[in-house]
Amino acid sequence: MDYIQAIKNFEPMNEQEQNDKKLILKFIEKNDDGLIFNEKLDKILMVHHNIYNTWSWTGGHADGEADLLKVAIKEAKEETSIENIGVLDENIIAIDILPVVPHVKRGKFISGHLHFCISYALIADENSHIEAKLDENSGVKWIKIDELEQYSNEPYLIGVYRKIHKRVLMNRKNQENK
Repeated sequence: MDYIQAIKNFEPMNEQEQNDKKLILKFIEKNDDGLIFNEKLDKILMVHHNIYNTWSWTGGHADGEADLLKVAIKEAKEETSIENIGVLDENIIAIDILPVVPHVKRGKFISGHLHFCISYALIADENSHIEAKLDENSGVKWIKIDELEQYSNEPYLIGVYRKIHKRVLMNRKNQENK
């Protein structure tokens, strides 16, 4: 299934996702994010982002790749050095439009803009070797979900992380009840 059809098939959880889905389909710019959970689903593997000076999820631009899940896994591996990253659900886990503040990247000024984010829930062993990709991140670590506010200086993203965590828990519960 191509990513446009996957977005069309996505069932919004709330009004925000419904509105964002419409905007994304209208102005599609592919950015993929992967929220990497441990097996207990009580921690998220996060990277300390150099540009924003905060702990954040992994992700990047699709750059023409149509398989957005593949991009999310590739970015997660590149940014954390974990070789074995699995997929909790092959379906899109969240759709969001997120602001990107003006910043300098690799010596070049980047104007403020919006990222149209397609997110997936990934899974990894929290005992795996992790290592930062130093040109983008200064650290990688597992963070307890109930401690996100202590690590992120982007309050709007904490809501996104919690929304995704809630959906992951609901999906796991639904799987167990089948």
